Amino acid sequence: MNTTPFWIEKSLEEMNQQEWEAICDGCGKCCLHSFIDSDEEEEEQFSSTDVLREGEELLYTDVVCQYSDANTCACTRYTERQTLVPSCVQLTKDNLKDIFFMPQSCSYRRLHEGRGLASWHPLLHNGSKQAMHDAGISILGKAISENDVDLENDFEDHIVTWPEQDTD
Repeated sequence: MNTTPFWIEKSLEEMNQQEWEAICDGCGKCCLHSFIDSDEEEEEQFSSTDVLREGEELLYTDVVCQYSDANTCACTRYTERQTLVPSCVQLTKDNLKDIFFMPQSCSYRRLHEGRGLASWHPLLHNGSKQAMHDAGISILGKAISENDVDLENDFEDHIVTWPEQDTD
């Protein structure tokens, strides 16, 4: 009987849907509002990008989507998220390589980059998120709902660096 965990034995591309979903650590960082800051003068029209260009920096805020549960760090409307929030990106095997804005600690990003699962990952703790919370990786106790923030006027006051941190 093979006892090698599926995330070690298989690449992300080889995982079935259940395995793929299990890789998500549930930290909630992907639900934080982020934006690209540029050294360039503001262009007349914003253009979508799959990479950071020279002079650009990805900035995270502590402002989280209104559908994020403050206690579980999970989406309360997961199956409807892309309908309710059109800018919500569904991470797939096809777009993983192009999504540069996922935090360093993102388990999909870690596996894609060959770094393996972090020691705090729920799969290594019988499904418990406690080690992740204790390591300070999740949004638990750090994020504020977009419903409680004036995004038009106070957005820059909510820029934070903690989403960029990873522990191992």
